[in-house]
Amino acid sequence: MSKSVIANSVAKKAHYLYIFLGGFFIVNAVIAEMIGVKIFSLERTLGMASADMRILGVDGLGYSLTAGVILWPVVFVMTDIINEYFGQKGVRRLSYLTVGLLIYAFAMIYGAIALAPDTWWAAESGLRADGPDIEDMQLAFERIFGQGLWIIIGSLVAFLVGQILDVAVFHRIKRLTGDNKLWLRATGSTLVSQLVDSFVVLVIAFYIGAGWDLSRVLAICLVNYSYKLVVAIVLTPLLYVIHAWIDRYLGVDLSQQLRSAALEDS
Repeated sequence: MSKSVIANSVAKKAHYLYIFLGGFFIVNAVIAEMIGVKIFSLERTLGMASADMRILGVDGLGYSLTAGVILWPVVFVMTDIINEYFGQKGVRRLSYLTVGLLIYAFAMIYGAIALAPDTWWAAESGLRADGPDIEDMQLAFERIFGQGLWIIIGSLVAFLVGQILDVAVFHRIKRLTGDNKLWLRATGSTLVSQLVDSFVVLVIAFYIGAGWDLSRVLAICLVNYSYKLVVAIVLTPLLYVIHAWIDRYLGVDLSQQLRSAALEDS
């Protein structure tokens, strides 16, 4: 087999890996944004009593979280993996693409909301024979898909700032530790970026956008961040599993070449 054929095969492996990781990264971010309108109780989901915490003078706080927190940790794990093999440029390219796709998705959703509903669909609940009656399907559609403008702005700004910060901290730690301590650079960068992400999205959406009391907003930020901190630590072993799978797929030599190039490019 000629050297050119081998080189082409190697390049395709790296290309396919980037497409796979990037696609998984984008779809998780888009789904997280779409399901983020639902607020769920972590305690009730786990069959536990409410935490009923007092933070910054705000009473009765529990782990009431957006459904998007189920997937955002996965997005940040993928960020660290892509960062490891394709560098800051690889992550930023996907981050900008994701923000563009999210803006497009929200524009299409608002376009769908604006469509005049057919009378029978808006007033009838016959779509589910076994479900409860829904008096106004159009209103239900708007409430589920029509997230507020400030929430959308906050989530997009927080995502982009969090991603840029994540890749910067990741490579700063990697330059200090070399290829060792994957757990430190991955978990450390995620904890820093998630701290900023947690505060930015809620401050923009609810303090600036909805006029909530700042103490309440900051207290909720701290509750959300404590959840993300625990999840980031719990997911750390997953990084090693994915890392090992990629190394087997690429081969030791190509894996090392990509990681070295990613570090130099950053």
